[in-house]
Amino acid sequence: MNPPKTVYTILGAAVLLTLTSAAAQAETLSQFFAASKIGGQIRSYYFSRLYGASGPNTFNQDAYSLGGMLNIQTAPFLGGFGVGVSFYTANALGANNLSGAPAYPHLDATLMGPQQSVNALGQAYLQYAIPKRLLIRAGDQVINTPWLNNSDSRLLPATYQGVYAEYSPIHEVKLYGLREFRWKSRTSGNYYKDNLYYPATFSGDTLYGGTTALSASAPQTSGTLAFGVSTDVMGLKAQAWYYDFYQFANTFYSDANYTLKTGTGFDPFIAAQFMRQWSNNSLLDGTRLNNSPISATSVSNTSWGVQAGLNYTRLNSSIGGGQLAWSYNEILPHAGAVGGGAIVSPYTVGYATDPLYTTSMIRGLVEQGPGTAWKVKWTQNLLDKQVLLMAAFARYHTYFQGASNDTYLDLTYFLPGRLKGLSIRDRVEVANGQGAYNGFLSNGAAFNKGRSFIYNRVMLTYGF
Repeated sequence: MNPPKTVYTILGAAVLLTLTSAAAQAETLSQFFAASKIGGQIRSYYFSRLYGASGPNTFNQDAYSLGGMLNIQTAPFLGGFGVGVSFYTANALGANNLSGAPAYPHLDATLMGPQQSVNALGQAYLQYAIPKRLLIRAGDQVINTPWLNNSDSRLLPATYQGVYAEYSPIHEVKLYGLREFRWKSRTSGNYYKDNLYYPATFSGDTLYGGTTALSASAPQTSGTLAFGVSTDVMGLKAQAWYYDFYQFANTFYSDANYTLKTGTGFDPFIAAQFMRQWSNNSLLDGTRLNNSPISATSVSNTSWGVQAGLNYTRLNSSIGGGQLAWSYNEILPHAGAVGGGAIVSPYTVGYATDPLYTTSMIRGLVEQGPGTAWKVKWTQNLLDKQVLLMAAFARYHTYFQGASNDTYLDLTYFLPGRLKGLSIRDRVEVANGQGAYNGFLSNGAAFNKGRSFIYNRVMLTYGF
């Protein structure tokens, strides 16, 4: 389904208005273009999934893609208006094995789907901004809120079609509002009225990496309405959000964190989060989310989490600043609810990009709960911030998927000098236990239940 033509009609008129009014806002047209912003990234990603099993018709998976994004934003005109456009592209260069459709047993389809290329006009918006006070943006755009965000760990980020607004009545407070109508997933080239609970071919959408809970005949979703507020004052950062994921769930979410500045180079912090969801008429009614044995008829979720840790500054010439944190989350069981009380997250489920403290690279309690999880994570800068090291261990205890754990290692090297902007990153996570990911047989059926699953992501990125 293509975006409404009215969006591009408005943008075309805005571009024309931009050019004709440039002389009134700047001494020359060249100065106007010089004040506009052009940037982006080039990305080269190779992903591999190793399932720890061998035998007839069992396969590991991999995928390669080269691409990136080009972002253009005009200088302000007419007192604060602006236009933004982003083009996204990903190309496998013929390297990916697309045999065995529709199961694609050799392919990690979460990188760019079962296709050799994806091209998308990811952003095309008109905005009005008063710096540090007001932003209103309409059209196709990147949106980053806790439960509706860009999930940017692939070639293409997720983007949304709608209206987004920020308003700051005072310096320490921001108010937010958004109405999302359609979205473009990380593996899609266009915008659709679906989400990550729909099957991969819904309405022709190449939607991969989610949690297929609905059938191809399910009604389309009407999108999302959300409001939020945040504050940042004297070391305390807090936010609260209400989401109405139409046809899926109503959601209240809040979190807060406080850092104590000691002046010693060692600053402890604490954080907490809380979530409540409800709905008596969800498209997920009757499904068995997260292996729940009961076909439920309503959404009901209560989740909470705490985190404590220490930020520290540079220790010597080689060892820079870092962070050590311990986290805990719990999703309470609700008898008779969808997934036994599971979190309903239409735009992060399967992506593992939700804001829960204990979410790992490949999964978290959203994909496994209800249940509990704890996580220890260490982040360390090395060699004058040329190297960033992250290591973590997470443990999950869930009602319907048993106990499991994830071990994570992440190393990034930022090249200096004339190659500044280029980074090389390797992320690897090993999942073990009953809830570990499965491999796939040639017919698409799962195998390897309870064995180790190793996911490795090699990522080269150049920002300009």
